Amino acid sequence: MILAPSILAADFGRLAEQIAAAERGGAGVIHVDVMDGHFVPNLTVGPAVTRAVRAATGLPLDVHLMLSEPDRYVDAFADAGASWISVHVEAGPHLQRTLDRIRRRGLRPGVVLNPGTPIGALEELLTDADYVLVMSVNPGFGGQEFIPASLDKIRRLHASIRERGLSAEIEVDGGVDAGNARQLVDAGASILVAGSAVFRGGDPEQNARRLIEAAG
Repeated sequence: MILAPSILAADFGRLAEQIAAAERGGAGVIHVDVMDGHFVPNLTVGPAVTRAVRAATGLPLDVHLMLSEPDRYVDAFADAGASWISVHVEAGPHLQRTLDRIRRRGLRPGVVLNPGTPIGALEELLTDADYVLVMSVNPGFGGQEFIPASLDKIRRLHASIRERGLSAEIEVDGGVDAGNARQLVDAGASILVAGSAVFRGGDPEQNARRLIEAAG
């Protein structure tokens, strides 16, 4: 299991310090949530902050684009130091082209499903994605409660990937904590995004280590 702490919940006044603590706790990827205030009802960070995060860590940067026109920004985030870029099924009509563009930049392409989007929407895209990010909350804000139905969705997605002999990994984002980490891994997830569970309350290093231990 790879832990991907989300900087959305970090203290931006101590961002480099908090990222370093999470890395010491065993984080394998740093997750960067990019929101445009249109596709989701919130504004967060852009390429400049991504570049600052890149300078603060040697870990891969997992950039999650919650944007209405992700095609317009792939190159900017690639240039800023992204290692992975994921885009929403719901965001555009030409997603295969977007995934191909991400891969041509030498990055890992991922595709994202909102809670209300069925896994069938991925049928023609699974061969083009290195990973699928299952949103287990409605995107836009951190600190939300995990949607229990996400577990069954992850199980069905995992079964579909295996049946087709594909290698796409499953990432989960939203309400992930030590109380559900093991269930998520058992359901088929291999990458867990956690913001509040790592950065809010206590030491990020200890919180990250505790979550990894809970995941088994």
